[in-house]
Amino acid sequence: MTNAQPPILPGSTVKVTDVRSIYNGYIGFVQRITGNRAAVLFEGGNWDKLITIPIQYLDHV
Repeated sequence: MTNAQPPILPGSTVKVTDVRSIYNGYIGFVQRITGNRAAVLFEGGNWDKLITIPIQYLDHV
């Protein structure tokens, strides 16, 4: 039995795991996938931000 995670798809809730990013630890929603990058929407209070992040730095929440 493997411990493989399901693929990250649009609509997935993800957490950023890139220690070099200012968004490390942020949780957002995948809006779209292009190649090996995902556009992730972060919402917080009075701001929304759409950031493109390599999929390798995203984990399911």
